[in-house]
Amino acid sequence: DKRLDQPLSLGRSNLRASHGCHVQYMANMGSIASLVMSVTINKEDDETENDQQRGRKLWGLVVCHHASPRFVPFPLRYACEFLVQVFGVQINKEVELTAQRREKHILQTQTVLCNMVLREAPVGLITQSPNVMDLVKCDGAALYYKDKFWAVGVTPSEAQIKDIAGWLFEYHGENTGLSTDSLMEAGYPSASILGDLVCGMAAVKITEKDFLFWFRSHMAKEIKWGGAKHDPGDKDDKG
Repeated sequence: DKRLDQPLSLGRSNLRASHGCHVQYMANMGSIASLVMSVTINKEDDETENDQQRGRKLWGLVVCHHASPRFVPFPLRYACEFLVQVFGVQINKEVELTAQRREKHILQTQTVLCNMVLREAPVGLITQSPNVMDLVKCDGAALYYKDKFWAVGVTPSEAQIKDIAGWLFEYHGENTGLSTDSLMEAGYPSASILGDLVCGMAAVKITEKDFLFWFRSHMAKEIKWGGAKHDPGDKDDKG
């Protein structure tokens, strides 16, 4: 409505029409009635100490279907909502505990790797355990040190690593490193030669001419939504 200063939110309304995509989803599932409840957790990037003031984000949905029209009375809806809220609190605690464990593991790994560098033994960053792949989620890592090459996981060849190092030194020599989701978008001339083997890269200088690399392969996924029609002849709600 153009008369409103801002769009009217019906997020907490129980008396509203279903969105068109949800209606199509229900038709694909062969259901007539549905009850949907959201499971929310605290936002990870919100540093507010008071949980009541912290932002929330959607973690998942509890979706109930029925093949015929069915009325769910308010006491039952209220009980379901309460159970989902309790479930959300438990999920939030599990997520926070997992994040704390991951942070502790990263700090421990970082300490070990820093000690290797301080002992002037950077080769251990690749050859020993833990290595740099335990620090960053990636498909492969490589060390280019004193014109020698060490690699673990999925990486370009030694010649390609040297070419990337030369490109970094020429075009990004003033920086301490480079991080990109796509080498092609970053302007690396030979990115197309790498194909799907390597797409994203993070590189850090450990000396003026030596680099530590992390690589990620190209990732393409096809997601099949619940209730969707996957036959090529079928059409969704957009036709």
